[in-house]
Amino acid sequence: MFGIIRPCSHRLSEGLRTSWMAHLCGLCLALRDDHGQLARTATNYDGLIISVLVEAQAAPTDTNWRRTAGPCPLRGMRTASVAKGEGARLAAAVSLTLASVKIRDHVEDRDGVFARRPVAAGARAVTRRWDRQSAGSASTIGFDTAVLLDAASRQGELERSLRPGGSVLLVTEPTETATSAAFAHTAVIAGRPGNAAPLAEAGRLFGRLAHLLDAAEDQAADAASGAWNPLTATGTDRAEAERLCRDAVHGIRLALREVELTDRALVHVLLAHETETAVDRVFGRAGHAANCRRGPAGAGHAGTEHATAEHATAERTGAEHPQDAPPRQTPPGQAPVPPWVPQGPGFGPPIGGKPPHPRNLLAGCAVWALMACSCQLLCCEHDDPFSRERRKGFCERHDCCDACDCCDPSCCECGKCGCDCCDSCGCDGCDCGCDC
Repeated sequence: MFGIIRPCSHRLSEGLRTSWMAHLCGLCLALRDDHGQLARTATNYDGLIISVLVEAQAAPTDTNWRRTAGPCPLRGMRTASVAKGEGARLAAAVSLTLASVKIRDHVEDRDGVFARRPVAAGARAVTRRWDRQSAGSASTIGFDTAVLLDAASRQGELERSLRPGGSVLLVTEPTETATSAAFAHTAVIAGRPGNAAPLAEAGRLFGRLAHLLDAAEDQAADAASGAWNPLTATGTDRAEAERLCRDAVHGIRLALREVELTDRALVHVLLAHETETAVDRVFGRAGHAANCRRGPAGAGHAGTEHATAEHATAERTGAEHPQDAPPRQTPPGQAPVPPWVPQGPGFGPPIGGKPPHPRNLLAGCAVWALMACSCQLLCCEHDDPFSRERRKGFCERHDCCDACDCCDPSCCECGKCGCDCCDSCGCDGCDCGCDC
């Protein structure tokens, strides 16, 4: 996975999270169906925005954009509704082309394992095949991947000709051109030619944003390894890079106001909010999540619940501070729990019932291997292979926002939440309070 758009579950309502996963799985399956199993490694978060844009522009009566996919290990062997059709195929073709370009860059720069001749030769063969496959599948939906490859070929020439003190926007131009073409073609597929111009502008700015954020993230590592970096090469400081990124986010929001969408909820969240979150993540500034007014749903994050429970215990016991509260007493007839044994949700016997009979070491290892191979340990709630206790998946236990201060995620479901980046609210009962 790679990309600048990385929404966490705290910032998406249940409906938007389901839709997001439908497009992610649809992109992965489109890559498999059109280009083979190896192509699924090109699945990326930014590429699925193409699929989201196509579906968001489709007529409300058109229900041919989803299908039911079979069980998948990454979904805990469950079926799911996934995106299909020309939107997913365009996203797959674009993602595969860009992955090919990325691998080719690694080969030319002799990065890591690509410095070895056998690995570099194999990688070149893969990129040539992916170029042919993506061009063939894209041509069936009227898109020419040559614009992406031409932009990639210009990138090296621009980097070599750039001099210190030059504008960093000269380096981002090929990326802007490629993403602009991909965004604009979603209007062609959806039958909304009037959206092509504003979507092209949104795509151009999104490409600029992605290139600059990638450069800012890698600047320290590039300096340590001696690799070329556009910010370092042009002498652009981080303050100027941040200004360009925030200007790009603002421009994307303005362009989206001119796009006619039948369902703007997910598009709005990804391109109007998550882009700013990406800038905050790279440059270390509190943004939308920290500035939102806490609503009923936002008040229930892990840190607040823990603090509330501590203060409630202190009030019941008369302690002045939560840390002064007496330790929990062991029930009569039960052996005391050693301090090193973890306690809390997911640990220990269930309240009011007998603990499940644990498996022995051999059986537990066998079940663990089976669950690990099917990704159940990572992606879904499961029974512990040894203790048989119910546990959440690793991804859910180690969420990106354990202390998230996000506002009520349902507030942006309509796509017009009333903050100053959006149109005036047009839904009933929407009370976002976003201060973005």
